[in-house]
Amino acid sequence: MVALALIRHGEYAQRADTPSALQPYPLTEKGAADVREQAQRFGEWLASSGYQLNADIHCSTLLRAWQTADIYREVLTPFFAEPPCLRSFSALCERSVGALANLSVQEIERIVALDPRLAPLPKGWKSASDFKLPFDGAESLLEAGQRVAEHLQTLLAPHPQHEATKRLQLVVGHGASIRHAGYHLNVISFSDIKRLSMFHGHPVVFERHHAGWSRLYGNWKQRQTADPLD
Repeated sequence: MVALALIRHGEYAQRADTPSALQPYPLTEKGAADVREQAQRFGEWLASSGYQLNADIHCSTLLRAWQTADIYREVLTPFFAEPPCLRSFSALCERSVGALANLSVQEIERIVALDPRLAPLPKGWKSASDFKLPFDGAESLLEAGQRVAEHLQTLLAPHPQHEATKRLQLVVGHGASIRHAGYHLNVISFSDIKRLSMFHGHPVVFERHHAGWSRLYGNWKQRQTADPLD
C-alpha cells in the first residue's frame, strides 16, 4: 500500500495581490529554511514509522515546488528505497488563469472591464471554486483539483514489487489545487476547501483504505480570509 505525503511549496517571492498561477519566482531564504526544518521534523517521524520513500519525488514544474522537493530529497536521502530523483509534472501545477497569467487582480479586472463582450467579474471570483475566467487557457479551481487528483490516482495504483513494504510517495505542489484534489478524492468535504489551507513546506500524509482515508502525519492549516489561495 502506498501512502501520499502532500506538500505545499515553501514561501516564495510572490507578486502582491496577484493570483499565483504560474509565477516563476524562487523560494525566499526564509522559505527555504522553513522547508528544511519541516523536512527534518518529517524525517524524525519517518525514522519510527516503518515507511520507506519511493525514489521518485513528484513535483510541479514551477520553481518553488521543484526547490521544495529538492530540499526534501537532500534532507531525507537515508529514507529512500533507491537514490532519489525529482520528476516534474505540469499536472501538479496551481490553477492557471490562462492568458492573464501573472497579472494583478486589478489588472485582470481592468482588462475584463475594457472588453465589451464580457460581464463584470463576480465578487470573490479569485477564490470561487467553480469560477473560470473567460480567457484562453484559464481553468477553475475545481478543474485544477481534478487534474491533480487524476495524477495522484496513478500513484495509488498497487505495485507488485511494493506489496511487502510500506511505501510513501512525496508529492510537492500548491495549496489550492491540492485541497481541491482532496475534495475530488473524498479526502475532505467541499465545505472544507475554503476552511482549510496548508502550511508552507509541511507534509500532510494520507493512506487510503477500503473504508476511506486516514491521516498519518501533519495537520491542515485553518485558513484565514486574507490567506493567499496558493
